[in-house]
Amino acid sequence: MEKVDLLIKDTEIFNAYLKKFLPADVYILEDKIYFVHMESIAGENCGQETLEAERVIDGRGYRMIPGFIDIHMHIESSMMTPVSFGERAAQCGVTTLVSEPHEIANVMGIQGVHEMINGAKDSPIDIFYGIPSSVPSTNEELETTGGRIGLEEMKRLMEEDGVVCVGEVMNYRKIVQGEELEITRFLDYLQEEKPQAVVEGHCPTLKGLELAKFLYRGIDADHTEHTLQEIKERFASGMFVELQEKMLKPEIIKYIVENRLYEHCCFVTDDTMADELKEKGQLNHIVRKAASLGFPAEEAVYCATYTPAVRMNLKDRGALAPGRKADFQLLKAEEFEQFEPAAVFKDGREVYRKGVCEPRKKLYEFPNEFYHSVKIRQTSLADLEPHIETECGQVMVRVIEVSDGCTQTKEKLVRMEVKDGRLRWEDSGCMLAAVLERHGKNGNIGYGFVTGDCIKRGAAATTYFHDHHNLLVLGENRQDMRIAAERILQMQGGICTVLDGRVSAELPLPVCGILSELPADEIGEKLGQVRKGLEDLGYKHYNPIMSLCTLGLPVSPALKLTDRGLIDVVAGSTVPLIVEEAAG
Repeated sequence: MEKVDLLIKDTEIFNAYLKKFLPADVYILEDKIYFVHMESIAGENCGQETLEAERVIDGRGYRMIPGFIDIHMHIESSMMTPVSFGERAAQCGVTTLVSEPHEIANVMGIQGVHEMINGAKDSPIDIFYGIPSSVPSTNEELETTGGRIGLEEMKRLMEEDGVVCVGEVMNYRKIVQGEELEITRFLDYLQEEKPQAVVEGHCPTLKGLELAKFLYRGIDADHTEHTLQEIKERFASGMFVELQEKMLKPEIIKYIVENRLYEHCCFVTDDTMADELKEKGQLNHIVRKAASLGFPAEEAVYCATYTPAVRMNLKDRGALAPGRKADFQLLKAEEFEQFEPAAVFKDGREVYRKGVCEPRKKLYEFPNEFYHSVKIRQTSLADLEPHIETECGQVMVRVIEVSDGCTQTKEKLVRMEVKDGRLRWEDSGCMLAAVLERHGKNGNIGYGFVTGDCIKRGAAATTYFHDHHNLLVLGENRQDMRIAAERILQMQGGICTVLDGRVSAELPLPVCGILSELPADEIGEKLGQVRKGLEDLGYKHYNPIMSLCTLGLPVSPALKLTDRGLIDVVAGSTVPLIVEEAAG
């Protein structure tokens, strides 16, 4: 008799090539699938009688599908370390991640990327990485970062084990305008030396000739939010479409289903906050929601396993077939479309079983300087108000307007009184915002105002502030703002809310000001408290944390705030806070 390690007997297996479930016995040898006996395809006597398994799992009543593969996500968005995230992702049926660590690279440069790679080695699942291609996301004139990834750093990272792609190219406006950037030089290098390299994109609103110019550079995938017309153009132009939750719109799903575009898309999470990860899950939440909206369940599995594997050239996984990695999940057949696995296997080893709690692995220890990255002078905290030249009268002020339903912002003009050289903003319906450079480079402070569906009282502060991760403090009064900023400095990074002089909720993020070493559930619980804290202050957004933390992202339309001041994202330039003096 021929020995194998594991047999999953009498189960229903998802066949990625036929896109349907079939009764089967699955034999596993070491870390790969050895033989799949599908009687309805191959008949009764196909040699399986010569195989003997050391362990047998009764698969009756279960469906066996490949482990999910999330190819566009950012571990740092969860505020977790790689091992903690991997443990939680495994519980959601995910066995492979491709993370793009541009968040930590913006703080610590290439050293941050290396530490994320090292920190993932003890994860129960495979974590691959994309090269941060836009660090900073724009340039030194628009934002100050702690680290920088240039051409030579990108070349070195391309040779690292576990690096499978170029991460999202975000400075899309400059690229289509033909400007020479570090990333465009790297793209030229790849076209000469590695023309088959996978390059991820980020191009909201691009269309027509501009979209063609982006694709011409070899950037052939996009995960950002779009209208149906923009999605149609991307599919028709040969772009691979990565669907995150905010793209699960009925009209887009209907278009994909009617045109059977499953080969050209997959599901991704992009950014998953710790509290949502705790409450909803990871990629399984996206797949579940897509199926509930009319995406055929078998095709949903296909687009969470096979197509992402093909996209990333991970030819050893994504399907349950001989020679492929034994990465799979078992789901109760009657609850299949809930996508809550009863058990998850990675390389043929069980890494999760529902109801069984495994002891936590030893924490990866980051270098000492990663725990001391918030460098703000106390004198800066005493000066949280913009200085203007006008002594008295009225001025028209540029204001960032937040709208529930999207993370993009709008520019709004608001008339404000000036008295004794000071803006009387308190009665304007706007919150004061300040971004303090915290990497110890120049001490910049950028000022702005925020209105709309944001907080209405108290203050909030965060160093988890895409992508430069400087310190944002936003508030209705300077006293609460100062308390919030000082608390962040004491914690060496994090996010907090303050009301009436008291910290009402907080999540310390001591690793580079963006990560916590707490267990996943504890991070989720504390972040949930922060979310509630923001809502108690008046934030009305569907995701108030993400909305708050992207107010400084200078590649997401339309008006944002960094330590350099207000940024007109479309123009790619700073703009003055005061537009003009208003007529009497």
